Amino acid sequence: MEIIGYIASIFIGISLGLIGGGGSILTVPVLVYLFGLDAEISTAYSLFIVGSTALVGGIRNASLGNVNYKTAVVFTIPAFIAVYLTRAFVVPAIPSEIITIGSFVLTKDIAIMIFFAIVMLAASVSMIRNKRKDDTEDENRAPEFNIPAIIIEGAVVGVLTGLVGAGGGFLIIPALVLFAKLPMKKAVGTSLLIIAAKSLIGFIGDVQRPDLIIDWTLLFTVTAIAILGIFIGIYLTKFIDGKKLKKGFGWFVLIMAVYIILRQVL
Repeated sequence: MEIIGYIASIFIGISLGLIGGGGSILTVPVLVYLFGLDAEISTAYSLFIVGSTALVGGIRNASLGNVNYKTAVVFTIPAFIAVYLTRAFVVPAIPSEIITIGSFVLTKDIAIMIFFAIVMLAASVSMIRNKRKDDTEDENRAPEFNIPAIIIEGAVVGVLTGLVGAGGGFLIIPALVLFAKLPMKKAVGTSLLIIAAKSLIGFIGDVQRPDLIIDWTLLFTVTAIAILGIFIGIYLTKFIDGKKLKKGFGWFVLIMAVYIILRQVL
């Protein structure tokens, strides 16, 4: 299963390179079901893996001029404050056994995975129903900022990232298009830098916890494979229709979400 896990890790980067998101949606299930880690440590590992991979992709997009730095800063500041506080204080405060109903015990790990599956369902609907026009013909237009909306969205995505280790690209990219009026290419590039910043800041909150033991060898290995994947993903964008790919990936995420919910509940 670990060999399959390492092979699957490359698709974490490929998805980030192709559609600017989806990496964390793959990372947590890979760590839980293929590497046999518990949900809480998997969300911590996901922050580092996705953050490091997104950073490489963000730097690559920045070199191509596909990053709007002002928007990235406005979004990232509330996001990384929220994700750091969530990982350092909220997640450790969740009890090991939340509630008992008859013979069913809702544990912390089960709750995290079910909540993660709900996030996956929202992501899948967003990707499947995405009807946004590709405005690449207006790449050079000046962005317009709805700063309060960007700040609120940043904080919400930060809390979400902290709880389930998800980068939140499926929320960030629509926010950048709607509230900052960024073209899609710049929205994807800017999203990768935002994901990198808040994910790595959130991981610092985990490193500071004395009760969390990190397998650095596994973490660095999966991260290296995922980084290789993002270069493959960026290269494949030249040949693959991103809209069709995103919709197909959305259906895959939907199936995975249903599977996780059924597995955890039953």
